[in-house]
Amino acid sequence: MPLLRTMTSWRSLFATALAMLALSGQAESYRWDSLAIGGGGYVAALVTSKTERGLIYARTDVGGAYRWEATKRRWVSLMDGVSEADVGWLSVDALALDPQHGDVLYLLAGVPYFSEGRTVVMRSTDRGATFSRITDVSHLLRANGNGMGRGNGERLQVDPGDSKVLYLGSRANGLFKSTDAGVSFSRVEALPVTTTPNETGLSFVLIDPTSVARGVAQRLFVGVSRFGSVGPNLYRSDDAGATFQPVPGAPSGHMPQRAALAADGQLYITFGNGAGPHGDWKQLTPPEPQTSGQVWKYDVASGRWTDVTPGGLDKPFSGVSVDPGNPKRVVVSTINTWMPQGGRNGGDRFFLTTDGGGHWTDVVARGFAMDTRGVSWVAGYAIHWAGAIEFDTADPRAVWVTSGNGVFRTDDIDATPATWRFMVDGLEETVPNVAISVPGGPLLSAIADFDGFRHHRLDAYAPIHEPRIGSTTGLAVAGSRTAVVVRVGEKKMYRSTDTGRTWVEVAGMQGSSGTVALSADGVSLLHSFRASDGRPVTVRSADFSQAQPTWVPVRGLEGAAVRPVGDPVNPARFYAYDAGTVRVSTDGGASFVTTARLPAGGSPLVRVAPGREGDVWVPLKDGGLARSTDAGRSFKTLAAIDRCGAVGFGKAMAGASYPTVFIWGAPKGEPLGVYRSTDAGATWLRINDDAHQFGGPGNGQFVTGDMNAEGVVYMSTVGRGIVYGVPADGPDARSPP
Repeated sequence: MPLLRTMTSWRSLFATALAMLALSGQAESYRWDSLAIGGGGYVAALVTSKTERGLIYARTDVGGAYRWEATKRRWVSLMDGVSEADVGWLSVDALALDPQHGDVLYLLAGVPYFSEGRTVVMRSTDRGATFSRITDVSHLLRANGNGMGRGNGERLQVDPGDSKVLYLGSRANGLFKSTDAGVSFSRVEALPVTTTPNETGLSFVLIDPTSVARGVAQRLFVGVSRFGSVGPNLYRSDDAGATFQPVPGAPSGHMPQRAALAADGQLYITFGNGAGPHGDWKQLTPPEPQTSGQVWKYDVASGRWTDVTPGGLDKPFSGVSVDPGNPKRVVVSTINTWMPQGGRNGGDRFFLTTDGGGHWTDVVARGFAMDTRGVSWVAGYAIHWAGAIEFDTADPRAVWVTSGNGVFRTDDIDATPATWRFMVDGLEETVPNVAISVPGGPLLSAIADFDGFRHHRLDAYAPIHEPRIGSTTGLAVAGSRTAVVVRVGEKKMYRSTDTGRTWVEVAGMQGSSGTVALSADGVSLLHSFRASDGRPVTVRSADFSQAQPTWVPVRGLEGAAVRPVGDPVNPARFYAYDAGTVRVSTDGGASFVTTARLPAGGSPLVRVAPGREGDVWVPLKDGGLARSTDAGRSFKTLAAIDRCGAVGFGKAMAGASYPTVFIWGAPKGEPLGVYRSTDAGATWLRINDDAHQFGGPGNGQFVTGDMNAEGVVYMSTVGRGIVYGVPADGPDARSPP
């Protein structure tokens, strides 16, 4: 499966007509990109090229890998071609570059809870534009790119003497080696470590490029994610992995996180009392709170250890980088350290030395400034979980650092203050829950971790919803009174009467998080959530705009894990699908009755055609797609559709009498993808391609069209943000109102 380079972002929405293509299954050329939100997820690591100055890669825990395009000052996603079946590969556990061939890139990818835990090593010879070989190594080891210790590393390395030789440190099965550029791997039995109590295993593999002899590097270091009381946590080989010995005198009170080798033979290692990036609340002995740590320097030639912890600070450290032009100039970062950071919420500290760790400058304490670069949500947040910090090889005055909320860069770490710019253009690692295009209005979004936005352009950062909730799980717009909007998240619910410009808290909210549904007139509100004991609950309020709203349990939905939706025209009607049972309310959501039976296993995201009463669509996944035109009393399964994971609607195309229907699914005989229909489902046209699959609709499980721009579609992803598709041959047009 080739993974092709993502196309450059387009300039604005399209709003003019396009000619319809009648041939079902024939792909129309679309441009695909991510909606500009501004990152938001944990970037686990950065890896800089040894062959080209300024070439840098990022790996993330749920959003794949990226390459920095310095001339465009933008990140380019490398994994948009990942299929829904392989969505677990978007969790990247390690990234390696070939020190001899600058275009060669390797990824170790996989996560236990997606894609049956399948783990792969992916090889690219064109900087990640495509991956020419994908080796399944699941029979040998399992990665966890979203697990504890995901900021450690790197676990994967290419031998500087022989590009065909790779070393791979696993989480539970020890060290592996390939001698055929990743085609196959075998266990390095000489290293006597497999798993560790925290199930993180080997935290890094580091190869000494000065040790190349007889065609391969002889000296290797392997960090082990365990305390010294459990067993040695640092091993060394001086014979290309034929034998390994514990490094004498290695610090035993903490776990190695990351390491960097200077040209003068000094190995700098950061330590913490956990795998990170935060404390581990599993039942571990001893526990791993990730609250303390050190920085040590190891002289490779003499074996001498020196404690070079900045200022004796007892905090966990992670990131470490050596200036490629000055072996005594080193930068390190703390991790999971909540210290004052330029007047913001607590975050991490960065330290710089120019004498090999003899003296350090606390770069944050000296003076800290942040340039959000127009990203509204990050204002007030700190740089935290700083797993990796790297000198920019094109300009060693500049330094990059990863964070739990993206990537930052300072142009001059010696400046007072050093200004850290939020550099996430193109790197949209967010997990969307809801997106709704309001007719004649904006696109509204709800995002896990941080609220959501009111979008007016696809290529410009939007204002965040205020007041903030945090992780926002539900969002609804009234079908006939579209100015009325409700959003819900962690212990808070807000309503708006001006399409999200301003918000007022809904008092007395029952439950936490969940989803919401509004009647067409915006009078009745349903809130579906899980009670503290895990039971699904749906409650209703018909006076939620009052100071003391009344909340009443909805009859007929007891114990049903549903996501009701209001009819867009008739305020008395609501619809819900529950594992094969269709339930309908005709009294404004006060009660539901069973009206029809459909195959079980479908999506709970029932959709209603805009502006049409009783026109209900249910995506049934492997059962296809069902439609009712009599308000849920009866359904017909569309004969043309084999599989449908999500369905949504957009503005009708010129000349069409029905809103455009979009699905994530597969017509008969066609591959899984994004399709559109302009004739109410009679014929279908594929509008994505294999290079733009994004792992499918992920957690949010939605695909929906734009109600103001013909042919424009949005889709949720597991960690790539909200992706959008735009017809490629349409003229440039205005942004929506």
